[in-house]
Amino acid sequence: MFDARLDLLQTLTLSAVVYFVGIQLRQRIAWIDRLNIPAAVVGGLVFTALAMLARDRLVNIQLDTTAQPVLSVAFFTSIGMGASLALLRRGGIHVAIFLAFATAFCFVQNFIGIGIARAFGESPLLGVMAGSVTLVGGPATGMAFAPVFETAGLAGAGVLALAAATMGIVFGGLTGSPAGTFLIKRKGLRSTVVSPAEMRAELDTPEPALVVEVEQEDSPLIRHMVVLALAMGIGSVVSRWIGSLGITLPAYIGAMLVASVLRNVDDKTGFFKIDQRAMEFIGNLALNIFLTVALMDLKLWQLADVALPLIVIIVAQVLVVVLAALTVSFVIMGRDYDSAVMASGFIGFVLGTTANAVANMRALVARFGPAPRAFLVVPLVGAFFIDFTNAIIITFFVNWLS
Repeated sequence: MFDARLDLLQTLTLSAVVYFVGIQLRQRIAWIDRLNIPAAVVGGLVFTALAMLARDRLVNIQLDTTAQPVLSVAFFTSIGMGASLALLRRGGIHVAIFLAFATAFCFVQNFIGIGIARAFGESPLLGVMAGSVTLVGGPATGMAFAPVFETAGLAGAGVLALAAATMGIVFGGLTGSPAGTFLIKRKGLRSTVVSPAEMRAELDTPEPALVVEVEQEDSPLIRHMVVLALAMGIGSVVSRWIGSLGITLPAYIGAMLVASVLRNVDDKTGFFKIDQRAMEFIGNLALNIFLTVALMDLKLWQLADVALPLIVIIVAQVLVVVLAALTVSFVIMGRDYDSAVMASGFIGFVLGTTANAVANMRALVARFGPAPRAFLVVPLVGAFFIDFTNAIIITFFVNWLS
């Protein structure tokens, strides 16, 4: 048995291999792909499980994770770039209502988690981690907030984040489409758009290609990296100032706020020429590296003592989310066919990821017909706005409970 201490370059090289393994596993194992479990989570979980088996027997691996804070800030800065008020207005009243409901539900999830955690004699921070942090936020938010929760007193926060987020993704994929099907059949709902051509267009419309001019020094991609770096730099100053007020927050909050300001200034002036697809490309690149390394560095054995309360919290969360989707979400979004499809999407991203939400809705659309309003509202809220409001809510709970 020997100790393997990897430097930063070796850690990033290994993370690329692990991420590639995750991609291959997702392509070859149908149920993993169907549930939309991210490749970084798949590869990272396989690696950390193997590392745990080899621990104190064959090899102990120590990674250099010094790049983690920068990668985390870069990803959430790209999320801030999506918080466009003009986009929110274009989405109309339905986007505003759905966002308000999803934001309020973050509080519901956290209070449910806190109540069950306290009933088991555990830290209320466990309830928040198994609440909106990892369910609405997904694995990225969970792993980004893990150091903050560790500092606040929640031991093994990273392992808890992975476990809760993975269970949420699985349940979100398993329950979303059946719940939507139940509403559609029970209420006798029908799509108002029945043209086969329109149905194919909704299911198969490809995303516009992102063109990268590799030989230009002033290419749009480089410009977007500069804008992102600007938001990160100014944001670090904002975060330091907020921290000086005695408020505990993750490093990316300041950058996220600054990015939102820059995006809305650009919407008015066009000065930065921000293309959200380019920002998403940069952000997702940072996210995949961040998640893979973070998951590789987990210590799964820390999960043993809180496995039971964590499972109880997640099961309770799933039941409440499904009930809320079948009742409140369906009612406030209009009681029609699109509302039923949105209910399945709500379950998808409130328990897992936006990819879960879209997959749930696509399954319904393929069977019952197009739901154009649902495909406008849910991705806008799930992919752009909820991460922004959720980060502020999590920060409130951490400061309240610390």
